[in-house]
Amino acid sequence: MLGWASLVLVGATVGLGLVLPRSQEQAEYSRLIAVHPPAAWASYVAVGVAAVAAVGFLLTRRAGWDRVTIAGLEVGAVFTAITLATGSIWGRPTWGVWWEWDARLTTEALLLAVLLGTVALRRSLAPGLGRAVITSVAAVATVGLLPVVHFSVQWWRSQHQAGTLLAPDPATNADNPYIVAMLVGFVAFTVLLAWMVVQRARIEGLEEEAEGVALEHAITERRAEGRPASGVTA
Repeated sequence: MLGWASLVLVGATVGLGLVLPRSQEQAEYSRLIAVHPPAAWASYVAVGVAAVAAVGFLLTRRAGWDRVTIAGLEVGAVFTAITLATGSIWGRPTWGVWWEWDARLTTEALLLAVLLGTVALRRSLAPGLGRAVITSVAAVATVGLLPVVHFSVQWWRSQHQAGTLLAPDPATNADNPYIVAMLVGFVAFTVLLAWMVVQRARIEGLEEEAEGVALEHAITERRAEGRPASGVTA
């Protein structure tokens, strides 16, 4: 159900983005408003889900929480990468370059590096309680980056524009068609990330089962090698 819903909603988001009117300042690039802010939102939610699941694991030591934790981190990395890519494309006509060491872009890139680093660290560790604890602690620490990323445009000088959807001054709000496309995008990407987290957590569970079966098989073979052959006496 989530898969089909996300497919329909993402399709609607893309469709709305394609029919949005061109803006005078950014021409065709302004249509990325249907994807870029929702992708950033989805990255925040995914990391938040990972942090909540991490706390759940640290309190209960249940494997299910650990699976959701790593799933949230991996999905968060995907949406953070989408945010950076679409932001770079969107900013190109305004800044004249594909990348600017702006406060928002730099902190977003830092978030992506931390997420990828955590995933890589987990993959390098042997399965078990230690790996799960390290992943959970890293997830809780990573969520602390979210306010830094979000408020970077207020805390430091930034070329990145401030939020337009909830701007207190109506004159700074995006035009209505853009708001509609953005809101549909928020819903679509939220449903999509939920589906991705559920599926990734299931895959993680299957991988753990496969690792357990492989370990049992290896132990059985090792024990068989240590037994004397039939009919042979000492």
